[in-house]
Amino acid sequence: MDRRKFLQRASVSAAAVSIAPAILARDAKPSSFRIGYLTDTHVKPTDISEAGMRKAFRHVNNLKPSVDFIMNGGDSIMDALNATKEKVQKQWDVWNKVLSEENKLPMHHCIGNHDAWGWQMTDPEVRADPLFDKKWVLKEHKMDSPYYSFEHKGWKFIVLDSPHENNGGYIARIDEEQFAWLEKELKATDAATHICIVSHIPIVSFCSAMFSDKNEANGDWKISRALLHVDSRRLTQLFKSASNIRCCLSGHIHLQDSVEYFGIKYYCNGAVSGDWWNGPFKDFPPAYAIFEFDKDGGVKREMVNY
Repeated sequence: MDRRKFLQRASVSAAAVSIAPAILARDAKPSSFRIGYLTDTHVKPTDISEAGMRKAFRHVNNLKPSVDFIMNGGDSIMDALNATKEKVQKQWDVWNKVLSEENKLPMHHCIGNHDAWGWQMTDPEVRADPLFDKKWVLKEHKMDSPYYSFEHKGWKFIVLDSPHENNGGYIARIDEEQFAWLEKELKATDAATHICIVSHIPIVSFCSAMFSDKNEANGDWKISRALLHVDSRRLTQLFKSASNIRCCLSGHIHLQDSVEYFGIKYYCNGAVSGDWWNGPFKDFPPAYAIFEFDKDGGVKREMVNY
């Protein structure tokens, strides 16, 4: 084969690969359903972030065929960790305004670290305030608990509470009370029901380990307690006891990857805000995910650079 014919065939092959995910998304099977997974919106009262959030939610609301619901992966607002009450309220005002005007779909929420108020503040008045910690985000999302489960068309979605305050910052894990709840929830789920687990911070992720932090001086890879669940081994060991867990979805690191470990697919789904509304983050543009869930337990993902 001469060079020109080789390049022509290679171009056709590349084009076929690039359009395949879009075809999968449009032609959802009758036995399946789709959801929109929008994470790390990081909205704040600026024209760029408000316009970007509007565009993302307008885009997912206009998909044909439509998605059944939206899963909000967390970090809805830019930051409440170290912000005055007035600044936090303005961020939530923009979030609620855009949702009321652009979103008509059912929505479920996962809490992100930047949604928690006051963790990086030492003011005793802040820490004594009734809205301190995750109480404010629970109020805004109308959630009874930071972790919960719900069922939809033969699937159970288990939403975990990943980020916890830690020495002026945060750590990714679940506490003993939540672990006991999760263990009970898995045991109580019928074996015929497929399970999808949602956590803001990844439980298993290639990018968290390889591309989020810099190398140590001696060449060892460094993985931050804030970028990957520190109890990953414990959780993945627990997951082996539930053969109907099909996938785990997350956000947080603003990067995209997919890893399969012991038959479970782990997806990290970028960020609606990209580089916090400054364009792409490490070459990943602002995006959200569409997931297709089959009645047989199959899962497919398409990333949408909206």
